[in-house]
Amino acid sequence: MSKLGDLGARLHRGEVGYDFIGNRRIWYGLSILITITAIVALAVRGLNMGIEFQGGAVFTTPKTTVSVEKATEYAEEASGHDAIVQKLGNGSLRIQVGGLDTGKSDQVRAQLAKDLQVEEPKIAAELVGPSWGEQIANKAWTGLGVFMILVVIYLAIAFEWRMAVAALVALIHDLTITVGIYSLVGFEVTVGTVIGLLTILGYSLYDTVVVFDSLKEQTKGITKQTRWTYSDVANRSINGTLVRSINTTVVALLPVAGLLFIGGGVLGAGMLNDISLSLFVGLAAGAYSSIFIATPLVADLKEREPAMRALKKRVLAKRSAAAAKGDEQDTGDTFADDMAEPAVVGQRSRRGRSTERHG
Repeated sequence: MSKLGDLGARLHRGEVGYDFIGNRRIWYGLSILITITAIVALAVRGLNMGIEFQGGAVFTTPKTTVSVEKATEYAEEASGHDAIVQKLGNGSLRIQVGGLDTGKSDQVRAQLAKDLQVEEPKIAAELVGPSWGEQIANKAWTGLGVFMILVVIYLAIAFEWRMAVAALVALIHDLTITVGIYSLVGFEVTVGTVIGLLTILGYSLYDTVVVFDSLKEQTKGITKQTRWTYSDVANRSINGTLVRSINTTVVALLPVAGLLFIGGGVLGAGMLNDISLSLFVGLAAGAYSSIFIATPLVADLKEREPAMRALKKRVLAKRSAAAAKGDEQDTGDTFADDMAEPAVVGQRSRRGRSTERHG
């Protein structure tokens, strides 16, 4: 068995693990800090909206030796507006200028042909009206709203409302971080970006539901015993699915990283950047939120229930009594006979495991 596979098996059995729930305040604080940074970036820098949303013209030139910097200078002088220029893989240039109408677009095209020393008919021009982008944005917001509502309803029925709330918070967390990264790096927000944002919601939700399903199964009959609190079992659920979450995230990130760093960075394919950055950041944020945000938040909400508060009080009292006597905890309860100790860093001895089962 590989080292990673062996680690996964040990995590699942509870032989080794990390106390995610106990350290949840650290992750809450980190997420709040990242979210505040994203919101500040949005407020200060805003988003670099693509031509599809603000309207304007896109000019594609034939192969040329003119640098991106020089072409940007020519385009801004000819149009009087800011221009975004990208070097395409075949040596041509893609020049995007916002706020142009049809008449002004023809003038800019003629001036660019003169400055770049190419024939005007060889410069392809595409005019985009802002109303089209507005329609796309409205449909995207509508789709996002419907998706969120359906997710909350489904999780509330399949699991419970606390898990639905936690999943919704995790999704909003992922979207906020992704949009904030776009604002910080200055990448264009295009239709591809919107597609990427909507796509990452499914990946984020998948990891979260995997942990929730494990948690639901392991907490059946939890109030009938006095060995484990809800947070203990939640911690076990995270550790038991940790390697699976890491594996699925890494496998999903590898091709996206190829699109982002090779397709977008090396080959200069701008559209690949638009969609791959949102996917890359969103997938990473989704894996993080499902482990460090969603499940700890469910544990916090559940621990507020009277039944769970009473259970925690009984468990802690029993542990204190056992510690005072210097004895190991009684194993006579019927709940999760094979449940491991509360997940903490470290390894339990074989003797400890044997005593727990047969003690």
